[in-house]
Amino acid sequence: MGNSYSSNGGVLKRWHGVLRLTRQPVASWHRDRVREELKERRMAKTWGHRLSETSDVLFSLSRARYDGFPIRSLPSMFGPHYALAYAYMLAKYTSRWSFYRVAAYLSGAPRYDLVREVVNPSKSAKLGEVASRHQIDRVKFKRVSRQLLRVWPLPP
Repeated sequence: MGNSYSSNGGVLKRWHGVLRLTRQPVASWHRDRVREELKERRMAKTWGHRLSETSDVLFSLSRARYDGFPIRSLPSMFGPHYALAYAYMLAKYTSRWSFYRVAAYLSGAPRYDLVREVVNPSKSAKLGEVASRHQIDRVKFKRVSRQLLRVWPLPP
């Protein structure tokens, strides 16, 4: 297992730099996310669900490191045990990030370019939270998002 971004060729650091998610300023926020994701990973029954949950754990760990809280080591993304999970993570979270920007644009948000979210858009409550955070009309944003989800190539 590698311990840092350097073992991952800086790929994750650059990727998080593109996403530019709101920095979470306390280590406890990150520890709580990692703990939640590890619990969900342990509960996963199918291979696909385990892959998805492993990608969530890797995302939480890499985000913590990017925000300045290296709470656990990161396995190398180039090793045989985690390469697929990292690829899935990059696709999943980049797709979600893009989804929210497109949904904000289609909803008429004046600053859609400032929308930087990666929460699961298939959860209606999350859509409302995102709309509120970015001062987007909640009803319109949810309607547009539901329509967009029908055609969006979004990993779960």
